[in-house]
Amino acid sequence: MIKIDNQLKPKDLTPYLEKLWQLSAAKINNIKKNYDASKGSPVFTAAGKYTTRGWTEWTQGFQFGSAILQFDATGDKDFLISGRGDTIKLMAPHVSHFGVHDHGFNNVSTYGNLLRLMNEGKIEHNEYEKHFYEMALKVSGAVQAKRWTTSQEGGFIHSFNGPHSLFVDTIRTCRALAVSHILGHELMEDNDKKINLLHRLIQHGISTAKYSIYYGEGRDSYDEWGRTAHESIFNTNDGNFRCPNAQQGYSGFTTWTRGLAWAMAGFPEELEYLETLPENEFDGLGFSKKEVKAIFLKAAKATCDFYIANSTTDGITYWDCGAPHLHKLDNYLEKPADPYNEFEPVDSSASAIGAQGLLRLGNYLEQQHDDDASTYWQAGLTVLKTLLQEPYLSTNENHQGLLLHSIYHRPNGWDFIPEGSKIPNGESSMWGDYHFREVALYVQRIIHQDPYYTFFDKLS
Repeated sequence: MIKIDNQLKPKDLTPYLEKLWQLSAAKINNIKKNYDASKGSPVFTAAGKYTTRGWTEWTQGFQFGSAILQFDATGDKDFLISGRGDTIKLMAPHVSHFGVHDHGFNNVSTYGNLLRLMNEGKIEHNEYEKHFYEMALKVSGAVQAKRWTTSQEGGFIHSFNGPHSLFVDTIRTCRALAVSHILGHELMEDNDKKINLLHRLIQHGISTAKYSIYYGEGRDSYDEWGRTAHESIFNTNDGNFRCPNAQQGYSGFTTWTRGLAWAMAGFPEELEYLETLPENEFDGLGFSKKEVKAIFLKAAKATCDFYIANSTTDGITYWDCGAPHLHKLDNYLEKPADPYNEFEPVDSSASAIGAQGLLRLGNYLEQQHDDDASTYWQAGLTVLKTLLQEPYLSTNENHQGLLLHSIYHRPNGWDFIPEGSKIPNGESSMWGDYHFREVALYVQRIIHQDPYYTFFDKLS
């Protein structure tokens, strides 16, 4: 369980953040100079060099989005030129990609950040360029919303596995629907039927909260407050839920921690967005604002509580809470994580994503005058401080990754195992590096009293 540092303040992280951005600049430039883009998007490192994995192209937006975040954090315009140029040149296929559920990853991280920065006045205003970003984001949200499966509870955005498959990950990518809705867009279907994107977002969120997250209410023999299933399987003939499953986790009855982290970040982020909407936005959707907020908040609290209870004392989590050899680590939750152990790898990318979720939930609850706010907030700072130091911060100039000890697909054996090790360690991922930068920017903006960082502010 995390040993929460209740005395830690955001400003205490300032020297760590300064070092991160210095290292980050060199990593971004190294990848841009040396990575062979003809092989596909960079996904994760092997022996310190970024490689690809032809599953889906879901990481390219993180690559270019990292350069945009670097500009946001440091003001170095070379990174703006790079991130903006690559977005304009290479991201169009992701906007119209009907085969994935990752639009909020690829497109909000690029077009969304660029539009936000223009509206904030951090980059010069250009009306045509602004409309270009808006058009990309409008289409992206509608394309993601088109991946729809009707269920007994309404429906969900199905994963790239097919219409039977609900991934817990997708709640974080639903910001694509939110942005498109903010910009006044709708999905148009046969006979000019208009689909409200806010409605789709809410329905998907409710399905995720009900089927991907457990609440200790007797759902099955492994029901525990805040546990998540990576994948939920449905019968597409009648819309009924059938069973939990896992693709990247150990099983459908254990908690894959990156899936947990996506929910931890996704639900608080959507709560922040919902809070900005007037009550009449929910008219005709079948749910009141109060009802939706209550469902999302329960999911956010449950998942964040599970993370706190099932992480090591320094706030780092292993790749799956039911991984088969964790018992060999001997009371692993009562000591700091050991990424170099012989039995099961940690997943620092889950911790980076989860840290942002803890912070956003803490901030949200503070606005609601909830007594639990400080617990989540301080837990998030505690996790981030650990990540900002070795052995998680990558200080080797020859290593292209920024955040070490990330795991991609343990069951498939895709992760690089260094010579002399028995488990994967010492490597990075594009999503881990991006979300490390994102949570660092989030805290830095708070330290500098800059506008609070959200995906939706100043987009309209």
